[in-house]
Amino acid sequence: MAEGFDAVLIGAGHNTLAAALHLAAKGWRVGVFEQSTVAGGAVKTGDYTLPGFRHDWAAMNLSLFAGSPFFKAYGEELARHGCAFVPVNRPFASSFADSTWAGVSTDKVETLASIRAHSAKDAAAWETLCAGFGAEAPHLFGLLGAPMRFRALAYFMFKTLRAKGVGGTLDMGRFLLSSPRAWLEETFEHPHVRAMLGAWGMHLDFAPDVAGGAMFPYLEGMAGQAFGMLIGQGGADTVTRSLIAAIEARGGVVETRAKVARILHQGGKASGIELLDGRQIAARRAVIAGVAPRALPRLTGGTTPAFDRSMEDFRHAPGTMMIHLAMDALPDWRAGADLQRFAYVHIAPSLDQMARTYQQAAAGMLPDEPILVIGQPTVYDQSRAPDGKHVLWVQVRMAPGTVKGDSKGEITATDWAEAAAPFADRALAILETHAPGTKAKILGRRIVTPLELEADNPNLVGGDQVCGSHHLSQHFLFRPARGHADGSTPITNLHLTGAAVWPGAGTGAGPGFLLARHLAGS
Repeated sequence: MAEGFDAVLIGAGHNTLAAALHLAAKGWRVGVFEQSTVAGGAVKTGDYTLPGFRHDWAAMNLSLFAGSPFFKAYGEELARHGCAFVPVNRPFASSFADSTWAGVSTDKVETLASIRAHSAKDAAAWETLCAGFGAEAPHLFGLLGAPMRFRALAYFMFKTLRAKGVGGTLDMGRFLLSSPRAWLEETFEHPHVRAMLGAWGMHLDFAPDVAGGAMFPYLEGMAGQAFGMLIGQGGADTVTRSLIAAIEARGGVVETRAKVARILHQGGKASGIELLDGRQIAARRAVIAGVAPRALPRLTGGTTPAFDRSMEDFRHAPGTMMIHLAMDALPDWRAGADLQRFAYVHIAPSLDQMARTYQQAAAGMLPDEPILVIGQPTVYDQSRAPDGKHVLWVQVRMAPGTVKGDSKGEITATDWAEAAAPFADRALAILETHAPGTKAKILGRRIVTPLELEADNPNLVGGDQVCGSHHLSQHFLFRPARGHADGSTPITNLHLTGAAVWPGAGTGAGPGFLLARHLAGS
């Protein structure tokens, strides 16, 4: 074999890079091989519209990364290699068709005023939630950060029972099993307040009526209130660039344009990889595949029938379309200029509409009213655009990976090459109704379809930005499959990582860091 490492990692997403850095810090020699010309997976930035306009390709919110155990361990090192964040004190809001809005700010007085404008009762409920967040957060974050093995889970349950008692533990269990709608309707009375928080469930494939999704609107709301949001200074690729620099400084190798053709194994033990150009790279201690589960059997040529079947059956969420806009100015929101101060503005008018949109996309139909996440990063980081100009990061949720038809009966194309432009026009028409005159301010536009997202990063199957549904049957001990939530496979020394592995999607690097700590023994 041409070259040897202690660990060979497939793919240069933030999880594999985090794993590589931790292993390198523990004395392992690591090699990371990425098929794309640019490392980072979904966490990268580029001038996708016009020169000088820096757009985050997919991920914009880096709060999970900055607040992660991984960053706690390596934040100072990454900062020395250029990693920097911009704090956001007004993380998210929602714009509604009746020219009203509701939003969350780190100034609780501001948040309460925006909620009280809809319901005094809901403002009181928000205060109650905020008062209890300090007591609830350790249990929820402890669960999300725990290794998903029976012993670790039993220890977590023991600690929870001691702290909360039987009744409190059962209440927590009920909450974890609840749908967003169930929790939101129990907690708030006004549809707009419910929609403001319910929109967060859609980021992680939790439509309003999907069991197990209540936690995410709650955590995003409370975390936004308590901590705000962090975005990358100059772009989300501040994370990727600093990770690579830190790995290389420790003697590791990160190579792009290096597509892996197969994983080498014999006698049930992985020994390395073979690249498409014919090179064979030896791995003395581990091969770590940062790939979507369906790709693993193709790379190995097969493991056991049961494991390979579980990888092939891994379910992906509906896709996403991205629209990157170079702007002459920010949108003039009809609901008021206050919305120009928020990093995210959701256009998701009601829980019923979100449920309908999700079902349409899951059935392969272009939604008649897609949900929009309007990112306004230049409100906080002007370095991403020329002086006086702005970028808009428009996430269109949901969108089918394979188009079977149009729910509105207007778009006849069933291939993305022809459906992209009219579907993007539909999304931007929705934005225009909430912010009249926005279209006239567009200087440049780049549409990225679900298929383009997958072509750029095969882990985003059908444009699924979370690399797999987080529904209960495919979460916790079952992510990606029962018995393999730690990233293990039937082949010794071969491990799976990435958003398809517990604790799942987001920029927190949990799957990569948990695996690396397990392999290194600490």
